[in-house]
Amino acid sequence: MAAKYRQVRDEILSWIHSSKLLPGSRLPSEHEIADQFSVSRQTVRQALGELVREGWLNRMQGKGTFVADPAVKSVDDNKTVGVITTYISDYIFPQIVQGIETRLRSEGYRLLLASTENDPTKERECLEMMLNQSPAALIVEPTRSGERSANLNYFLTIENRSIPYLMINASYEEMDSACLRMDDERGGFLAAQHLIELGHRRIAGFFKTDDMQGVRRMKGFVAAHRKYSIPLQPSLIFTYNTDDKSTAPIAQAKQLIEQSAQERATGWVLYNDELAVNLLQVVREAGLSVPNDLSLVGFDDSFLATATEVKLTTLSHPKHALGTAAAEMILQMLDGEQRGLGEKIHTPELIIRESTSSPA
Repeated sequence: MAAKYRQVRDEILSWIHSSKLLPGSRLPSEHEIADQFSVSRQTVRQALGELVREGWLNRMQGKGTFVADPAVKSVDDNKTVGVITTYISDYIFPQIVQGIETRLRSEGYRLLLASTENDPTKERECLEMMLNQSPAALIVEPTRSGERSANLNYFLTIENRSIPYLMINASYEEMDSACLRMDDERGGFLAAQHLIELGHRRIAGFFKTDDMQGVRRMKGFVAAHRKYSIPLQPSLIFTYNTDDKSTAPIAQAKQLIEQSAQERATGWVLYNDELAVNLLQVVREAGLSVPNDLSLVGFDDSFLATATEVKLTTLSHPKHALGTAAAEMILQMLDGEQRGLGEKIHTPELIIRESTSSPA
């Protein structure tokens, strides 16, 4: 466990980063802080002293301790760009980060990486860590973007400190931030359209809806059914969230497979390739064949799409190129170019492989 003075120091710093304490505001007295944390005044004095040395606080003789202006604390030659993703070590994220790093390194910037594991509490910790470093800019993949941001106050602090930041893959609906993402709605439409054009009429969709990517892919899936006047069965749309992503889709898939051949969906549109590969195993264990008995469409064209003997039909994701584009947008922001950035959207392409065919 951290020393008591470090706990007090970290909590006060959290007040600053969450805008509970604004620049220029006066801190409570040492006695009041000591009572609040049930520690000695010496412990409080040690915590405040460290924050003063780090430049977060200013002491004014006879007046008290005040929150410093972070803009003064930041230096013009800061060459660190923070990158926060939901995950770092797996799936498509390493290639995105590599694209960001390669481009920024060519301009003399270094990366500070963090991941949230799509957990709002960990996102808050990542944002606090980044704000401690006073980065030149931030690239953030929002956590559970299909929900209201649990850390809006931290993003407002970032804006108030004039730190350029960019959202990738999605953005929080309540925030007017620059964003670089895929046209997920178009991707969901293309996936369903492909199966419809092959002759499928009972198509199931699996979507993770605590992220906007899944919400938009589901919207495109529904739009394709409407365009082609294909009745959409409510029982064939399955939604899940991050907390149950390893169990709920598998349970839902098993329910579908247990239906009779006449009732069973002949095609599935999956939230991403990772889910498609997991459910491919469920299909095999049930004694069914892909694509003879069931067609599958993934999303992201990840390495997983070609990692099994049945190569997945999927939607493209630029990955490395998206990371490069994100770095370019951040460099423009650092040069003071804010106009016209807004939301930039990449259009996915359908990549047809072995996991789809006409229904038997």
